Amino acid sequence: MTNISNDQLNIRWQDVTLDKNTRAKMKAQVPCCIWLTGLSGAGKSTIANLLEQRLFEQNHHTYLLDGDNLRHGLNQDLGFTEIDRAENIRRVAEVSKLMVDAGLIVIASFISPFEAERQMARRLFAEGEFIEVYIATPLAECEKRDTKGLYAKARRGELKNFTGIDSAYEPPENPEVVVDTCNLSADACVDKIISTLRVLRNN
Repeated sequence: MTNISNDQLNIRWQDVTLDKNTRAKMKAQVPCCIWLTGLSGAGKSTIANLLEQRLFEQNHHTYLLDGDNLRHGLNQDLGFTEIDRAENIRRVAEVSKLMVDAGLIVIASFISPFEAERQMARRLFAEGEFIEVYIATPLAECEKRDTKGLYAKARRGELKNFTGIDSAYEPPENPEVVVDTCNLSADACVDKIISTLRVLRNN
């Protein structure tokens, strides 16, 4: 159970005039968080970047949150222990929620290895606002690519708590979208994500 300090007990929600629906209406879109999860090297960053470009071309207002980029700023004080990873995802989820409240379509690209943390993120959003995309590229393929040389370091014991090697990855239980970059190109993966968004919007 979380301990609440006396200072926190004095904090109250401040009412504001503009709300999420008003901001979204101005942008002529339905805001949401598209959460990409998968192993290092699965193709998350490539797909997220291409997805944002495609949505931008369709006149949508977007923002891309990338795991590596946020560790240069917002999350630079966090390591890679399970506790730090959980805090990493908590912060990202809260930022994503604020951006959705601003009326944006947010694309969050993070390994986010634990189901509990991804479910925590989902619970911050209204029904239908959190779209989980599992980049289901197998470990063997990710390790074969090893674009950053991280798997090799982990195998040599030079990199601790690396997902897929000495730290677990828990695949999503019920993601809205599943793509495998072994069988689909990045463009085809983005097509599938956008098609799913359209279906969800029409339900």
